[in-house]
Amino acid sequence: MLSKVAVVLFEKLAMFEFGVVCEVFGLDRTADGLPGFDFKVCGSEPGKPLRSTTPGVTITPEFGLEELLEADLVAVPAAPATALLEGLDPRIVDAVRGASDAGAIVLTVCSGAFVAGAAGLLDGRKCTTHWRYVDQLAERYPSATVDPDVLFVDEGNLITSAGTAAGIDACLHLVRREIGSAAANGIARRMVVPPQRDGGQRQFIERPVPACTSDSLTTTLQWMSENLDLAHTVDDLAARSMMSTRTFARRFAAETGTTPVKWLTNQRVLYAKHLLEETEQGLEQIAARAGFGSGALLRHHFQRLVGISPTEYRRRFGATSPTG
Repeated sequence: MLSKVAVVLFEKLAMFEFGVVCEVFGLDRTADGLPGFDFKVCGSEPGKPLRSTTPGVTITPEFGLEELLEADLVAVPAAPATALLEGLDPRIVDAVRGASDAGAIVLTVCSGAFVAGAAGLLDGRKCTTHWRYVDQLAERYPSATVDPDVLFVDEGNLITSAGTAAGIDACLHLVRREIGSAAANGIARRMVVPPQRDGGQRQFIERPVPACTSDSLTTTLQWMSENLDLAHTVDDLAARSMMSTRTFARRFAAETGTTPVKWLTNQRVLYAKHLLEETEQGLEQIAARAGFGSGALLRHHFQRLVGISPTEYRRRFGATSPTG
């Protein structure tokens, strides 16, 4: 039974991610027939204010780290990744590890996954974090399998979530798993959020033109991005860059980390996202402007790279009403 919840705080705490945990587990909603939790805010030195990422705001934990050993759930919010990699209190790492060993579920929000990694909880397991930090997390903990495309990963006694609002999804998922759908739906209704979202964090990731050290490739990439509606072959692009096809392909991969075809597809999808957000154009017109040629091809690549359909993306992020 999920009844005792301890959230562990540290320096440079991210306020929203902490607030997410408080909103789901810390508010007393028993008068509405919703479950109540024994909620405790813990730190290495109870009573000592801790800085947050919001200027002028500090948070003071009331309880010490020993409370983690009694908890059914230990929630770990976020902080800037640099703060967690360079200045994480080893007492917190030991306490989170000890709580996990004692049978607690550990739930991390955003960069809180680095705390779980430091405690050895990511070894040989799937996990996620904010898309800006996935490469750092994978490099830091190579035995973990970091999924950059999901909102959260449920590994039983370890749940990791992506950036910011994905923590809401992870918390509500845990309530649903441990207590039931009625409780999760009731809390979601009070929070005025969907009880369960589909999709993943791919839909929030921008794919800008990568920086290049080669002047010839920089010019070519800029020209490609300005002419996405045209057909491009590797031979034509190599000629434009004044290279052989083989040399161009090799240098392109070295500079961008991908192939010309994949790079072009990513940029076309990125442009299609912009058109879906800012215009009322139909899918066929957007497909033509982005260089896909047909709505069917646009839908195929969009779904593959973003994780949802163009129509659903427009419904969520469009500034105007769709026309079809």
